[in-house]
Amino acid sequence: MNKKKFDLCIIGAGPGGYVSAIRASQLGLNVVIVEANHLGGICLNWGCIPTKALLRSSEINHLLHNLDAFGFSAEKIKFDFPKIIERSRAVSKRLSGGIATLMKKNKVEVIDGFAKFLDNKNVIVSKDNQDIAHIEASHFIVATGARARVIPGLEPDGENIWTYREAMTPKELPKSLLVVGSGAIGVEFASFYRNMGSDVTLIEMAENILPVEDEEISKLARKSFEKQGIKIITSAALKSFVKSKEGVTASFEVAGKIQEISAQKVIMAVGIVANVENLGLEKTKIKVQNGRIEINDYMETAESHILAIGDVVGAPWLAHKASHEGIIAAEKIASNLGKYDAKKVHTLKKENIPGCTYSMPQIASLGLTEKKAKELGKAIKVGRFPCMANGKAIAMGETEGIIKVIFDEKTGELLGAHMFGAEVTEMIQGFVIAKQAQLTEEDLMQTIFAHPTMSEMMHEAVLDAYGKVIHL
Repeated sequence: MNKKKFDLCIIGAGPGGYVSAIRASQLGLNVVIVEANHLGGICLNWGCIPTKALLRSSEINHLLHNLDAFGFSAEKIKFDFPKIIERSRAVSKRLSGGIATLMKKNKVEVIDGFAKFLDNKNVIVSKDNQDIAHIEASHFIVATGARARVIPGLEPDGENIWTYREAMTPKELPKSLLVVGSGAIGVEFASFYRNMGSDVTLIEMAENILPVEDEEISKLARKSFEKQGIKIITSAALKSFVKSKEGVTASFEVAGKIQEISAQKVIMAVGIVANVENLGLEKTKIKVQNGRIEINDYMETAESHILAIGDVVGAPWLAHKASHEGIIAAEKIASNLGKYDAKKVHTLKKENIPGCTYSMPQIASLGLTEKKAKELGKAIKVGRFPCMANGKAIAMGETEGIIKVIFDEKTGELLGAHMFGAEVTEMIQGFVIAKQAQLTEEDLMQTIFAHPTMSEMMHEAVLDAYGKVIHL
């Protein structure tokens, strides 16, 4: 087995790894990327992309069953559930193949295997219990991602108790479903299966569903989901599962009392755990704290030539955050090698990272919640605008939701934006750009928004914060 030498070896080809590989290659580095499973990582193969394909199908199903609102009628509406799953997998496969093409186009060598550090300059790659490659590199990026969190005693069995993987590839639609955890993953699956016709119950340990979101948005979302028929139980501590031929009975505690609920299937969506094991990190000076790799603002670990990005370094666990970190890491390494201007290497501002949940209606957020802003002692101005007052939303039949903005009263800085409604995951980017560019309330108020559009609600919410709202 010959030793191969590279400027950069990237471990993991998810949205952080493959993006950093392309950027590093663009900057003239000789790059190899090692991936043990699928190009594109969890996001492309088992997360962001295939779930959106499923959610699209459920939106169509919902629309077909509400045609009368638009002056249409149809009889014997039905769907082919295996075909819906097949389409989702085909979408994922198509994009995964596209990444392979990108790697070839950018002259990035790809090795299919599992990488492990021998020391801080060398890794060995194995496949099917055999060593297949020895790589020496001047720099490394660890982008190994994360996996579903497993609670001892409540482990998924792949048959009746699912992780996100089984939830995306079922053979048939379950009649009843229990979703444990109401973060973005849990809420999206609850929304998909409910809109496909399953009887869905969502339980959450925290006081509110979507616990990282603004409390006002969380409460509006709960009201909407319950109206759709999703049963929601909060402040619930899961205790045990009892499996039977009919499915699973879950026992949980609420307000000191034990309750039970039975369902044909269960989805465990209780968070993720960084993949830091079996990488040989102990052969380096890399520090792992609270289950994640510690890094500085430039993605550097305690070994400055070994960088880490994405889920393996901690929250927020978002593909677009990982990709941006990948760019920073690649440019930092290139600057170390004299191939990029060090002054152009930027850092990541987590407060400028948007979060999106693709339920129906959608949720999107940026920056501080109202509660957090107050806890920080900030004097704030808050503006709101309801979807039911927007002309385009009324015409589209999408009147449920609200746009909420939070400004610093003294400086006019946009501190946060929180949105609940149709297509808000597309609209949030307007506020992201405004925050990144450090625009004030005056800049946003003087911006002309096209009419009629749903984005006009963003403008009206800003105006509302300063008592200047027009259409309400």
